Amino acid sequence: MHYAFHDYHPTAEDLLEEVLRGLSCRPRSLSPKFFYDRRGSRLFEAITRLPEYYPTRTEIGILREQGDAIAAHLGHDSVLIELGSGSPQKIRVLLDSLRPAVYMPVDISSEHLRDSASHIARDYPNLQVEAVCADYSAGLHLPDIPQEAARAVFYPGSSIGNFEPAAAVKLLRDVGHGLGPGGAMLVGVDLKKDKQQLEDAYNDSQQITADFNLNLLTRINREADADFDTDRFDHRAFYNEAEGRVEMHLVSTCSQQVRVDGRHFRFEAGETIHTENSYKYSVEEFHELGAEAGYRAEQVWTDPDELFSVHCLRVAV
Repeated sequence: MHYAFHDYHPTAEDLLEEVLRGLSCRPRSLSPKFFYDRRGSRLFEAITRLPEYYPTRTEIGILREQGDAIAAHLGHDSVLIELGSGSPQKIRVLLDSLRPAVYMPVDISSEHLRDSASHIARDYPNLQVEAVCADYSAGLHLPDIPQEAARAVFYPGSSIGNFEPAAAVKLLRDVGHGLGPGGAMLVGVDLKKDKQQLEDAYNDSQQITADFNLNLLTRINREADADFDTDRFDHRAFYNEAEGRVEMHLVSTCSQQVRVDGRHFRFEAGETIHTENSYKYSVEEFHELGAEAGYRAEQVWTDPDELFSVHCLRVAV
């Protein structure tokens, strides 16, 4: 078994700086990348199993159904880089299909990454596992990979939808530079659909998504010397049709003051902190986004109900 852990994790100072900047803006916002501490990662795993939350099970179904076709496009014996090491079921389906020589999961959540990568290394003893704890949105910092090694990137879960379109283009372009001409990228993309179905997925009846959203404040309290009262904030999620995205917010239920690292922030009743966007695309819209980033669309697979899509993009030569 070969397993290594490379720690480029953002520091507490990085989190504090971004939190202070986000709370000082109008409207206020916090980055969704900070959702994923240990508890946040566990809550998200619970979300993926909810009946209302279709993306994870639908994407897994596509990967299982199209495994041979995906392998024909991405090849075997490659270095498989996974951005955002999410559902363990997804990567295991893909590892079984692709049989890569090296698996390199990249994730910002140190505890979650250590757990998932070590389990993969144990269960796939012939696979070289190089786990990278890093914020890939700030640039892709990877251990040395031989130039001659074939590379493929797996970016699941429609996480590309968390970025504003211009930022998504930049991320895809940066990844493409690392892949090189002809490199392949497999991307999960949530499709536009009925507004109610989208809103139900982010407002589950068990309120696990609400706990996940509020846990962001709990983490800031712990890591940034803050005093948010989570009982004074509510979860809100809705589909913004004009922007083509689901938005998540934390809503102040009263007029209050919050301290973060010695600085004070006044919230009025009803004022929100924007915590996440999840852009939804049509197949054509996402292909246009990929083309702007320097890729050509090679193949797309969807489920029978066309809820979700998995795209094979190829870096243009």
